Amino acid sequence: MTERIGVYPGTFDPITLGHADIIRRGSKLVDRLVIGVTTNPSKNPMFSTDERMEMVRREVADMKLGNVEVVGFNALLMKFAAKQGATVIVRGLRAVADFEYEYQMAGMNQQIDDEIETVFLMADVSLQPIASKLVKEIALFGGSISPFVSPAVCKDVIARVEKIGRLGDY
Repeated sequence: MTERIGVYPGTFDPITLGHADIIRRGSKLVDRLVIGVTTNPSKNPMFSTDERMEMVRREVADMKLGNVEVVGFNALLMKFAAKQGATVIVRGLRAVADFEYEYQMAGMNQQIDDEIETVFLMADVSLQPIASKLVKEIALFGGSISPFVSPAVCKDVIARVEKIGRLGDY
């Protein structure tokens, strides 16, 4: 029997508890789960690709998942997935707005390579509101992000905010 490989792509800027939940659950669906850390300049990343990869590797190590690896990529997702030997793309959904975007992406991806299926996992109800963009915004305005990220990621984000400076008056 061939190994079932999945890819969970994202910018992970920073990795949140919601991402960790999808990684943990997605790793149960495949023999090997590749976390694809990608660049997306339109998202105005707070951390470099290398920093994000290290952050994700640390979080995955803490989860003690032996079938998960972290790989950086800067290419079309379907080409990256095919290169990894993946038959599944894992995507997390938080809300209806996510579904509309992800549904369109899955359709486009299927047009590119219909041998690779997209699997959607609903975020845990308690984690559904969490988004990396909002975590960064809260941190930049001096709010607490500890309910949304691990303690180690919280320290990373706070250190970065201290380096680049907070926004607004408080």
